[in-house]
Amino acid sequence: MKKIIFAIASLLMLVGCTTKNQQTGEWTYPQAEWDKAGVILMHTPGQELFDGVIHPSAGLFEHYFDVDKAAEEHRGYIRRLEANGIQVFTVTDILNEVSLDTLRMLAGKEMIYDVSAMHDADRFATEAYRQEVLKQMSRADLIRCILLRPIVRLFPTSNNTGVAAEYIHDPLMNLYFTRDQSITTPCGHIICRMNSPQRAAETDIIELCYRHMGVEPILRIEGEGRLEGGDYIPAGSVAFIGCGMRTNEEGIRQIMEADAFGHDTIVVVKDHKRWQMQMHLDTHFNIIDHDLCTMVSSRLNAQSGEPEFGTCDIYVRAPGTKPYNLMQKDMPFVEYLQARGFEIIPIDEEDELHYANNYLTIAPRHIMAVAGQSEAYQQRLKAAGVTVEWIELESLIDGYGAAHCMTQVLKRASVGRY
Repeated sequence: MKKIIFAIASLLMLVGCTTKNQQTGEWTYPQAEWDKAGVILMHTPGQELFDGVIHPSAGLFEHYFDVDKAAEEHRGYIRRLEANGIQVFTVTDILNEVSLDTLRMLAGKEMIYDVSAMHDADRFATEAYRQEVLKQMSRADLIRCILLRPIVRLFPTSNNTGVAAEYIHDPLMNLYFTRDQSITTPCGHIICRMNSPQRAAETDIIELCYRHMGVEPILRIEGEGRLEGGDYIPAGSVAFIGCGMRTNEEGIRQIMEADAFGHDTIVVVKDHKRWQMQMHLDTHFNIIDHDLCTMVSSRLNAQSGEPEFGTCDIYVRAPGTKPYNLMQKDMPFVEYLQARGFEIIPIDEEDELHYANNYLTIAPRHIMAVAGQSEAYQQRLKAAGVTVEWIELESLIDGYGAAHCMTQVLKRASVGRY
């Protein structure tokens, strides 16, 4: 049980929150997306996917996909990350290490007996029965309860045992997108508040994982705030944070007010299109190095007034001080990137729809990306000196996400390019 606690805690020892550049090679919370990745949290999907793929739209998925193929693709992705010296922990690894008492407590929240149709005299007895079942459950079945979130709807009957039931699942089918339930800033871990009610319970699982790792989240988004991890991209002294379909102004305000970003400049990238295919910032913009990024062509070439035309509000503070002050409002996002010296590689529609922008940068100019992109895009990356490891994710991407969405990078080593 101490294996993961020791491994993570030894890597995550930071005192407070710093916005200063870390020394090259020092393992810290991510300072920039292009820093060398060292530790990643993931979740290999299992049977909790099934209910989602039989009605993909309600499950927040794009198309039906084969659950078993998806799981094998995910395991293959983990193997490729590990081949690059990256330490990968999965949610299931951690749930298999937490105490049985903790596991039962969480499973008890997720396994519901609906007694609304039962006689009043039977309701208290039914709860005692539920608790007795939980006490007897194996670790594996407790984990199934947490992931599948079963609801047992009970009815009195004169036959057999005197009770009948309907069985319903409310599974955590999107948990494998571990980018979204939290963000890891230079200050530490922030637990998000998901925009979709189907995903709300995922944050409790991720918070439990962090606590088991020996690290305490520094903030949890509350109330009307909304925050999802696909909208956050660290870039040294700058943070890019999307504001649109899944993350709102109130969520961003809570982070700034708590001084939990750890960056001196916050660039709030405002999404005026609000299209499911581009639900998060990392679906249409991503970073490969301190001076190299990608953007889907429809955003890159958009004209003012068009829904795809991105604007940003820029908040700045003096290093190590607060609060942030709004310095510029509604600046064209492309103009901001160019002013910072970024070369922008365009991603055409054919590749965008195949999740070309949703890659994971594991070191400067070294990315893990979805296989099957056009020759033109491959040549653009090659011309920019980018090393690409093409990963087979054909089933998994039908869940509306790809290589970046499936990873929460917990540790990176600074390469000193800020």
